[in-house]
Amino acid sequence: LIVSFTLTPMLAARWIKPKEVQGSKFKVQGEDEFENLDENLGSGEETIQNPKSKIQNESKDSWLYSKIDRTYTWLLKLSMAHRWIVVLLCAAVIVSIYPLYKYVGMSFLPDEDESAFSINLRGPQGSSLAATQSILERIARDVREQLPGVQNTLVQVGGFGGGTNNSGSVNVSLMPVEDRESSQADLIGKTRGIVKKYQSKDYRVNVSGNSSIGNSLGLGRGGSGIGFYIAGPDIQKLDEFSGQLVEKLKADQTFRDADRSLEPGSPEIRVLIDRANAADLGVRAGDVAQALNILSAGQRVSTFSEGSDQYDVLVQAEETFRRTRDSLQYFTVASSNGGTIGLEKLVRLEEGLSPASINRLNRQRQVTVSASLPPNASESDALVVLQRHAASLNMPQEYRTGVTGQSQELNRAYDSFMLAFLLSFVFMYLILAAQFESFIHPITILLTLPLSIPFALLSTLIAGQTLNIFSALGILLLFGIVKKNAILQIDHMNGLRTKGMERYAAIIQGNRDRLRPILMTTIALVAGMIPLIVGSGAGAATNRSIGILVVGGQSMCLLLTLLAVPVFYSIFEDIQESTVWQRVGGSFAGLGARFKPMREKLANSFSILTRKKKVAETTDSIKVRKDSYVEQSSSE
Repeated sequence: LIVSFTLTPMLAARWIKPKEVQGSKFKVQGEDEFENLDENLGSGEETIQNPKSKIQNESKDSWLYSKIDRTYTWLLKLSMAHRWIVVLLCAAVIVSIYPLYKYVGMSFLPDEDESAFSINLRGPQGSSLAATQSILERIARDVREQLPGVQNTLVQVGGFGGGTNNSGSVNVSLMPVEDRESSQADLIGKTRGIVKKYQSKDYRVNVSGNSSIGNSLGLGRGGSGIGFYIAGPDIQKLDEFSGQLVEKLKADQTFRDADRSLEPGSPEIRVLIDRANAADLGVRAGDVAQALNILSAGQRVSTFSEGSDQYDVLVQAEETFRRTRDSLQYFTVASSNGGTIGLEKLVRLEEGLSPASINRLNRQRQVTVSASLPPNASESDALVVLQRHAASLNMPQEYRTGVTGQSQELNRAYDSFMLAFLLSFVFMYLILAAQFESFIHPITILLTLPLSIPFALLSTLIAGQTLNIFSALGILLLFGIVKKNAILQIDHMNGLRTKGMERYAAIIQGNRDRLRPILMTTIALVAGMIPLIVGSGAGAATNRSIGILVVGGQSMCLLLTLLAVPVFYSIFEDIQESTVWQRVGGSFAGLGARFKPMREKLANSFSILTRKKKVAETTDSIKVRKDSYVEQSSSE
């Protein structure tokens, strides 16, 4: 804004040189006319005309623009003659927003090609580190040999980020985008076919792309895919429900690599206390637990020092007496009745399986179900399908479900953008109402904003993309461009009507005058967005999602908004002139009359302060213009 009011006029004055019209003679007004300029300006007369301002613009009179101008004038007159057809067309366009949005879908992040993806493996509990590493190295070898465009692979087994011996990953680095023929999404699909032979009931393998944005947000799975949790009191029921849901997702073509966070394959021995017998023998349950803890796991009871070193003193059974479950016959526990009691008389042992870890949400046990999606798939539609599968499980009321990870961030982003769109409409209306001093003209301008959304969605659909948090920002940018065009049209129409032009003529002439600057700004915008659309490399998908939405939305909605603004302008002017509106306006006028004395006092005070300044500025302006024209006359 500062540049447009300072640097641009200065450069225009320096660089733009007027061309003289041959055979023209101009007369400069006399001194007495300059002295009466202040009075004439107040009456609206133009007493000084710069002869060089009448020079015709060659680009505006070109063959191409004259064709565009005549076509637009014909369409504008046709639209004004059939205004309600234009209104119905605009209503149909606005109504199409919902079906187009449902068809396009929404994702949290675009599918970015970062030339890297990962293969994650999880084997059965109890697998050794060497066995897991052997499988991962075979997978990495197959990927290097069968997959084109692979630069290198890195195998990581256990110990990374809290991993265990039965889990690991293969990080695959690809060649730069310009050096390979296949995209990252295509290579991930081929990799799923390569690792399919390693998948079984005990071994789970999934492939997911890397996303630096997703990793920075801690979304897991490289920022791709969806997350869904089931929370409840019983871990066995959670195991059952999550297993059924994963099987449903694997059978659905919407999802890829469905998995869950629960690992129920960890072997354990459960110690069950015979409480009645223990009570008869004078042994408490806490004493039994303490004895097992000390004898099997060990407990630090003291320390001793030797020189500068300090050592812990642990009480623990010898390793040969705690190696197997039969060693329980050697364990004893103190009795309150005196003496010791063998633990084999108080407890019995059961073998079973337990989860390697238990996650909780709001003090409730939970299991997270995750899955990846095909390229350019809609996360919002996938969540709807996932929730439908979860509802088919008919879980009891004490079990609840919800979204987590990236899916949760998607819902938050959707709510935030809806609020941002609403606030943008409110703030724009307040500012425009203050500038135009009208409650009707801002509505005319804001009605053009929804007209741009269907075309933005259509351009995204044609490009084979989905909405995301970056393209949603592009919609806000599109609002600003469309609003600016409508402001140019309405402001010029009001200016022509103020000079006495009839309303219909002002609408036709005003929109014809503003057609050229609107086309110039639109073409400049499209040209500026082309590098975002055709760019490649890191971040290209993010830039492309914004560029396609803005360019397609502005280009396709331009004609409709150029015709809709004058139509809505004329309709609202008819409403203002109606008797119903005059009655409503009269009631508000009576309210405003109460504040009229206060407004007059403030206006008088302000006019006294500014009158002297305005007279001085007018005198200086007259002198400058007078000297300018005298100089022009002498030069000619």
